[in-house]
Parts: sequence; structure tokens; C-alpha cells
Amino acid sequence: MIWQARSHRGRVFFCFAPLNLSFRLEQLAFAPAGGTPQQQIHTPPFSFFRCHALANQKKCLIAGADRDADVFLAVVACFLFLSSPARSDEVDLELVLLADATGSIDDGEIRFQRSGYAEAITDPSVLSAITGNVHGKIALTYVEWADMASQHVVVDWMVVDGMASARDFAARLMDVPREAYGRNAIGAALLRGKDLIDTNEHTGLRRVIDLSADSANNWNGPTIAEARETVVSSGIVINGLAVLCRHCSGRPVAYDLEDRFYRDIIGGPAAFVVTADSPATFADAVRKKLILEIAARPADADQLLNQLAQRR
Repeated sequence: MIWQARSHRGRVFFCFAPLNLSFRLEQLAFAPAGGTPQQQIHTPPFSFFRCHALANQKKCLIAGADRDADVFLAVVACFLFLSSPARSDEVDLELVLLADATGSIDDGEIRFQRSGYAEAITDPSVLSAITGNVHGKIALTYVEWADMASQHVVVDWMVVDGMASARDFAARLMDVPREAYGRNAIGAALLRGKDLIDTNEHTGLRRVIDLSADSANNWNGPTIAEARETVVSSGIVINGLAVLCRHCSGRPVAYDLEDRFYRDIIGGPAAFVVTADSPATFADAVRKKLILEIAARPADADQLLNQLAQRR
């Protein structure tokens, strides 16, 4: 019987193969495969070996095998470990869509926002961005955020790799009642996005949080500055969708929303803000934003955006 312990992000794996033989175990340091044992101890009858995973390759070190039988059994155990299906799913992008569900957003606007994302994720240009990358698939989740205690996962993590899975995501998005309410807590929303990325079962070449909001206020919870620092320092990019007010002058009265997004919210390499000026431009803004986030190469994004513009 083989017992396995795995580290999802660190990718250091340990395997133990019980044997009915006593022998010396060499305790290995946490170093790349091929490293030198730092100490030797005598242990009960367990054959110990270390599997070190790096990128897409795994190597096994067998330690303390005093007999040929030990080596054979340990190799068999290692082969079973390497062939097990528990490895996380590799995707081009892990994307958290954080949608505004604060007090300024009524139920009709919640449905309007969801409809815009449902339309965008099934758009041929967005799907071309997905399938044109290395793995041809992304993992995404849709979350509505409000106050510091109210972030509702509307659609949990799903892999989208073509039209069928995109339509499935869109259908789920439109089928769940609203549960997020309260005043703005952008800092808490960003940290929830980070937690969702850190704890999912996918391994993305890139990791992005996309926050949409119609203001840059933060009335409760962690500050935006400390949340942004925590998120960006962990290697996650924050992009923004600035949703300009639909029921007043078209922009917040006291400040320029796009400027606040640039100064206070977004962060990380190539972070950007897309603006939705009106209900008529919302779905187009979401499509543009998704293409920019998903396409790994800027040239591919430009080509897809040009194709999108020609279809309009």
C-alpha cells in the first residue's frame, strides 16, 4: 500500500512504501533531485523515497535501499505515484471575475451584468483567444462582491475550452439568484479573489483578478492599498472594468473613475482598465477585456480585437 502526500503549489511529493524489512533511511534535504543527503537515521520498516516535481518533469530518489527487493518495490511504488491522476489541471489562465453587487446595483443591473458576461464568454473572438493559447483552455469563476462579509460565488471554477463549455458557463451564470449585498469593500473582494486562486485545483500559466465597479470607494474591510499589495506581490495581476454611472451624469461626480482605477486598484505586469460608458457598450467592453486578458500575446489580442470591430 502506498501513502502519498502532495503539496499543490510547491509541488514537492513524498511517497512511503511499507516493507517487511528493516533498513537504513537517508533523510534528504529539500533540494532538487540529485541533492546530497544531509543525515542518516535508522527507522522502522519503511522504504522511503522522494519524488521531486519540477515543471512538467518528475524525478524520484530512492534512499536507504539495503536490498535489491527494496529497490524494486520502491521503483514500482514511484511508478504508481507518477501515473496517478491527482495532479492539478494545467490551464493557460486562472481568471476570477469580480462583479459589482453593491447597493448602487439593483437586481435588474445584476442580471444585465451577468448577461453581458454570458454573451462575451460565448463570443467567437473570445473563444479564439482561449483556444489559441498553449493549452487551449482557461479556468474561471464568477463572483459578485459587496461588503466585507458578502462575496458570493455565482459560478464556481470551470474550465472553458470551446463553445460547449462556454455555453455551460453562461447558462449557470444566468441561473443563480443574487446573494451579495452591502456597501463597497473592494479590498475584501480582492483578497477573496486571491484566496479563490490559491485554493483551486488548477495551475495556470497566468493568474488574473478582474474587478468591475461603478465606484472606487471602500467603506469597510481591508484597505484597497493593502489588499492590492498582497495580491500583486503573490504574482496575481489585477485588471479593472470601470462601469460608469447609468442613472446620473454618466460619471461619478467627485472624481474620475478610470483614473482612480489606474491609481488605486489595478496592479501587476500589463494591468489595464477597460471602460463601459453605457448599457449599449457594456457587453463590448467585457468582450474586449476578456480578449486582452486571455490572449497570451499582444499581437494575437490586437488581431482578435480588429476582427471583433469589423463584426460590429
